[in-house]
Amino acid sequence: MYEINRCLHVACFIALLGSAALVQGDQSWPSFQGPRGSGATTERLPQELGEKNISWKRMLPGYGLSTPVVHSNKVFITCSSGPEQDRLRVLCIDGTKGQSLWERQFWATGRTMCHKKTSVAAPTPCTDGERIYALFSSNDLVCLDFEGNLIWLRGITADYPNVSNSLGMASSLVVTDGVVVAQVENDSESYAIGIDAETGKNIWKIEREKSANWTSPLVLSPGLVGLQSKSGIDAVDTADGHFLWKYDGGASTIPSSCRKGNVLFVPSKGLTALAYNLSSQKSPKQLWSSSRLSPGTPSPVVVSNTVFTISRGDVLTAGDIETGERRWQLRLKGPFSATPVVSEDTLLAVNETGLIQLVHFDDEQGELKDTFHLEDEVLASPAIAAGGVFLRSNSRLWKLVDAKQ
Repeated sequence: MYEINRCLHVACFIALLGSAALVQGDQSWPSFQGPRGSGATTERLPQELGEKNISWKRMLPGYGLSTPVVHSNKVFITCSSGPEQDRLRVLCIDGTKGQSLWERQFWATGRTMCHKKTSVAAPTPCTDGERIYALFSSNDLVCLDFEGNLIWLRGITADYPNVSNSLGMASSLVVTDGVVVAQVENDSESYAIGIDAETGKNIWKIEREKSANWTSPLVLSPGLVGLQSKSGIDAVDTADGHFLWKYDGGASTIPSSCRKGNVLFVPSKGLTALAYNLSSQKSPKQLWSSSRLSPGTPSPVVVSNTVFTISRGDVLTAGDIETGERRWQLRLKGPFSATPVVSEDTLLAVNETGLIQLVHFDDEQGELKDTFHLEDEVLASPAIAAGGVFLRSNSRLWKLVDAKQ
């Protein structure tokens, strides 16, 4: 497949990017990297920032770093509270009015130790459109329906008691083809498990490298997930947990990969682009690798023909997805923990102090168009869905909309 001349390669590359089908409609944000696994959507971002763009805001009953998950105009968010962060909360909020629809609380069964900058509610939940699946750093995994009824609950530490680290766990969940995938890796006992979405029982369990890792699984296609670790990327069939292919070039253990179509953008050697074949067990084809696109803490995001990274020095860099060449750079005001979101020609990034920065761009340049300060710490990545941007700060959940709509 890959033994083709340059012209055919480019044509196939573009076709691969154009072939991606949405996992869910753009009215949803079902997991950390959104409906496409790219951090992008066709939902319109606000074109300016200010008080008039705040549709609503509401206090949260606990702390967390998880991204809001949105489906059917319902916003699901997790929190932890109490002196030991051992009270675990799952909230459902009306996306239009910001009113609480329901809240469920659970006691942690595993360890709640974590760094002061993070939280037991660090992993982002996910949804398949019928149920919400929420994982906490204590390795408690909860499944609820959209009305808040408990379907099943697992205290995974009871099964695997040595899974924890002193900084806290942060890998988020994904669900595909009826299988919930949890990647739980640390210096002691590491594994990835595929869990039956209906029953909560293990379908498979894979031993993983004993090394702390905070990256999240990524759905590469229905029934296929990529597991990132310091060794690289493993592509796993969620039906039975067998490995389809492996990229062994190493990868970051903090920012996660993103994808567009059948091209995967991996925080490896800076940033590396891999083209993979859904029906083949052959290793993916490396298209390019660029040290100039190296991400810091935020994960890369991709839209149209551009991939974006925010460096450790708070520089936003736009790269060409076909060649990896740097197009332009723009210094933002950091520091950043949250991954940005992007739509069409607009990127929204929020730094740790709560300063939202709106960037308009084309192929030639990016320009900082507007800013707005939430006056509260923000470590969680935003979500775009249901006509707005959902963003959590330390104390609140916010919905920002385009005031001109």
